[in-house]
Amino acid sequence: MIRVALIGSTGYTALEVARLLLAHEEAELTVATSRADEGKPLSEIHPSLAGRCDIALQPFDPAAIAEQADVAMCCLPHGASAESVRDLATAGVRVIDFSADFRLSSVPLYEQWYGVTHPWPERVGNVVYGMPEFFGDEIAKADVVANPGCYPTSAIMPLAPLVRAGMIQTDDIIIDSKSGVSGAGRSPKLGTLYCETNESISAYAIASHRHGPEMQDLIHRIAGKPVDVLFTPHLTPMDRGILSTMYARPVLQDNDTVQSVTSRLMDELRKTYRDQPFIHVVDHLPATKHVVMTNHVQMTVRVSGPNDQPGRVIIVCAIDNLSKGASGAAIQNMNVMFGIDQMMGL
Repeated sequence: MIRVALIGSTGYTALEVARLLLAHEEAELTVATSRADEGKPLSEIHPSLAGRCDIALQPFDPAAIAEQADVAMCCLPHGASAESVRDLATAGVRVIDFSADFRLSSVPLYEQWYGVTHPWPERVGNVVYGMPEFFGDEIAKADVVANPGCYPTSAIMPLAPLVRAGMIQTDDIIIDSKSGVSGAGRSPKLGTLYCETNESISAYAIASHRHGPEMQDLIHRIAGKPVDVLFTPHLTPMDRGILSTMYARPVLQDNDTVQSVTSRLMDELRKTYRDQPFIHVVDHLPATKHVVMTNHVQMTVRVSGPNDQPGRVIIVCAIDNLSKGASGAAIQNMNVMFGIDQMMGL
């Protein structure tokens, strides 16, 4: 049985980890920590766990956690997580980090976008990105895994294979994403109050969202080609889910038509993900309802153009931001790390 520690237990991602572990046949939650709520049962923080997961919240003590857990799910905020990850890894606990502290490939890039000095800089660029579809062999051996961002997952999954195959131009990629309110976290904020978000949709962090450089960095690492991404996120009045619509220019061949380009792009995605159980290249237009409460991804391609002349490639991808965009991906990564079926518990 894989013993799991939950570090920082009060947020939505922590609740989702606990919920998923209750159904996991080969893993169990043995430790949960919280600096603010030490001593309280986890079910007092998350009432939906009452009678199912009532373990008491402990202080953060890496040595004690190492005696009780094989892997830690670190759900602490960006900038605060890296030090705890370092201490846990040093104590011999394998770690899946939910923050962005180890996702990017360089310290200057991280410090530019997150505005803090990294406490474990020698590991930046040396931590595997937690996307088993591309980095499964590295994840299996890793002591620390950087769990992917939610928006980046919805963009990287469809874009990286097409960039790698040279099928879309890399200098003009537009990503328009819409997310449920849970993506903003559980802490109260004016912009995510019910009266602010209900019956409304709004753009935010235009040309300044921290997930933009993560998308560029990871597509480059996977595809081996730099890309120029323009990313705009939107907040939508739903609990969970992300729908990303991406626009790019196709790389054309002689006598290409809208149909031929569409078929070629869809075939490339199907070839890339034919052995990946969570990724589905579909003919219909994906919607968040199709993937909510699951670790599954749906994506498809359309091509626009007058008189059957290809103009723009339009890619649509749907994920659940709390599952494949966070906690489900972490469970999938844990399964790969410990050599069991990656679908277990999912």
